[in-house]
Amino acid sequence: MLIVIARTLILYSMVVIIMRVMGKREIGQLQPFELVIAIMISELAAIPMQNTGIPLINGIAPILTLLMAQVVLSYISLKSNRARAIICGTPSVLIENGKIKENELKKLRYNLNDLLEQLRAKNVPNISDVEFAILETSGQLSVMPKSQKRPVIPEDMNLPTKYEGLPYPLIIDGEILHKNLQKLNLDVAWLNQELSNFNITDAKHVLFASLDTQGNLFYQKK
Repeated sequence: MLIVIARTLILYSMVVIIMRVMGKREIGQLQPFELVIAIMISELAAIPMQNTGIPLINGIAPILTLLMAQVVLSYISLKSNRARAIICGTPSVLIENGKIKENELKKLRYNLNDLLEQLRAKNVPNISDVEFAILETSGQLSVMPKSQKRPVIPEDMNLPTKYEGLPYPLIIDGEILHKNLQKLNLDVAWLNQELSNFNITDAKHVLFASLDTQGNLFYQKK
């Protein structure tokens, strides 16, 4: 039993590290070759995990080989447009100026029901409102509404806007994030003073705290 547990932990740790090396994409955003490699890695890890009669190296070696193949293919696709088109494919325009490109649908074996479902998911139920709908190489559908149908933005009305940026987390689960304080040229003394204004005597009592670009401190106690 201990051998099975040890083999499982080793293979699990290895697969997690390899998936981290492969990148941070979500499953739905993987290129076809990346998805194939991910599936094969999971299968190769499961075999020696279930059968202790198989040497562990017989599972590790193929997994490392697949990792090397993925890194090489990713590097090639990064450097060559032609190779990228072969390895990853190219985006396909399914709707252009409110007109469905029937031949492209047939070529991709992409039916109208799937297209309508994806459009509804993008809050664009009317095909005539679509300027372009592009099926990306990851399988995601990118939809660009016609200019008359897109939501109004401040620029359309010549309204000035303030810079928002991203708030900096300062405390997570009672732990002070010193790196973020340094980026903001602040220190723990300043943070404690701010917390004391809300009758909080210790950062350990704070579940989450962040500072936005306007200098407003948000906090929530445990």
